[in-house]
Amino acid sequence: MSTEKVRKSMTFDRKLFFSIGSLFIVFIAIILLFEYNLEKENRQQSLNALLQDYNELIYSQIKNKEIDQISIDSIIQSITRKPLRVTIISAHSGKVLLESQREKEPDSIANNHLDRPEIKSSLKNGNGYAIRYSQSFKKNFFYSAKRYDDWLIRSSLPFEREKFSILSPNNEFIYFMLAISIFAILLLYYFCHSLGKSIAALSQLSQQAEQGKPIHITIKSGVDDIGNITQSLTHIYDNLLKTKEKLSIEQEKLFKHLQFSKEGLAFFSKDKRIIMANNLFIQYLNFITDNTLSPSDYLFKEANLKKINNFISQKLYEQNEQEEFISESMVIDKGSRTFLIETIIFQDQTYQIAINDINQQEQESRLKRQLTQNIAHELKTPVSSIRGYMETILSTEMDDSRKKMFMERCYAQSKRLTDLLRDISMLNRLDESKDLYDTDNTDLQKIINEVINESQAALTEREMTVETRNLHERMSINGNYSLLYSIFRNLTDNAIAYAGIGTKITIDCYLEDSKYYYFSFSDNGIGVPEEHLNRLFERFYRVDKGRSRKLGGTGLGLAIVKNAVLFHKGEIWVKNGLSGGLNILFSLRKV
Repeated sequence: MSTEKVRKSMTFDRKLFFSIGSLFIVFIAIILLFEYNLEKENRQQSLNALLQDYNELIYSQIKNKEIDQISIDSIIQSITRKPLRVTIISAHSGKVLLESQREKEPDSIANNHLDRPEIKSSLKNGNGYAIRYSQSFKKNFFYSAKRYDDWLIRSSLPFEREKFSILSPNNEFIYFMLAISIFAILLLYYFCHSLGKSIAALSQLSQQAEQGKPIHITIKSGVDDIGNITQSLTHIYDNLLKTKEKLSIEQEKLFKHLQFSKEGLAFFSKDKRIIMANNLFIQYLNFITDNTLSPSDYLFKEANLKKINNFISQKLYEQNEQEEFISESMVIDKGSRTFLIETIIFQDQTYQIAINDINQQEQESRLKRQLTQNIAHELKTPVSSIRGYMETILSTEMDDSRKKMFMERCYAQSKRLTDLLRDISMLNRLDESKDLYDTDNTDLQKIINEVINESQAALTEREMTVETRNLHERMSINGNYSLLYSIFRNLTDNAIAYAGIGTKITIDCYLEDSKYYYFSFSDNGIGVPEEHLNRLFERFYRVDKGRSRKLGGTGLGLAIVKNAVLFHKGEIWVKNGLSGGLNILFSLRKV
């Protein structure tokens, strides 16, 4: 049984007992740890005091002698039988002047001891101690040093608990705390068991209330206060339940109005936290501020909205309760679009912000007219050509070879017309019926290789080469095969048509992360003038209209590429390469 299941199966009194008991155990553990550290510090202080006494005794016997006249080992034997080590050090140079047990640590006498922690402390404070590991003796030592004029006397003992009673812990406090803990836990269990019965009834009440059911619970535990609270809550809940349905209906109406409204709407609390916002509000705000974060993160810091923000801050500060609501508005021009922003502050200091694109309808109407005109114009050309050729064939006597030439031209124009209708249909489906495109696990490397193989004849004719970089076998995404194919096929056809003879195409998956593949489709051809770059993905837009029609293009290839990339949750950009040619960058989401 998992921990989560065990927790859910426990009664409230057991949950309460284990919760408080755990906190109590942690508290006791902290006390024991504190006591342990305190006792440890006291033991160290006691050992330091002992060694300082040794230092005093040694100094009293050598203070009037020259260093070469001192027999340090005999002095130690007269003081204690413990394995005491003593070192006399110059307080000025840090040089070891005399040391006991020199035969066990012959090299230490040559070392400068001023960097030892106990020496540093004694030079600063008069005395000091430290616990360090001795490389010579392969064990920890307790060092205690004290300064005497020009000398530093340092004594040390092995820091081994089992050899010195002074280092042994006192377990009486631990036993006492354990006894207290057992008694407290038993008392806590009795308290939790009694209180748990009463609170379990309240818990049952809250569960039934959460499910939206009528509740009538009477406490039988004898706890009058809890019983009264439960009955009061039951009465309050019954009254709230009567209005719940009405409120939910009104809330649903408001929510639907917000989501389907043709204006961006959002409601905020008085502390400037967002309560509710529709998608159109977020889109408009992101467009105005060039920011894709949550509105509450940047709305009130945006310089373009300073007038609205100042108004909101001022009115919230004034807290005028006489007016039912107060409002303010402003107009912002962003690119080719104009937005009307209005705010209303209500009596409870919540407020609404509305954003309207006041020229959106006009713009949409203009684009539809323009698109219709472009489609009519593009269809007119091949239809007129076919009609002219057929009229010529029907009205003119000509030989079979000339008639075949006109029929081939008719076929070419009909093929162009078919391609144009196909591309228009694809774009319409991408705009209005994206759900018609099924997605499946698709191999990108396979698609790219297929496009290159099928375009090989045209590439050879134009003396062009294709280089692929960073492609691998497991390069797959959950996407639509035909749309992914159209991306790389249209880009390849576009490069073949416009890059120039003898140029090189490079397809590079220059970056891959857990969510996206990042592609670069570039050539080293003539490139595109800067003034045309931002319009390359527009439908029927051509840099050189005469040349494009001559080459048989529909003017929709790059528009299809952009929409296919957007279908796969990616983004696309275009720029001229540093060394010439066109570089198209786009991303494709893996899942």
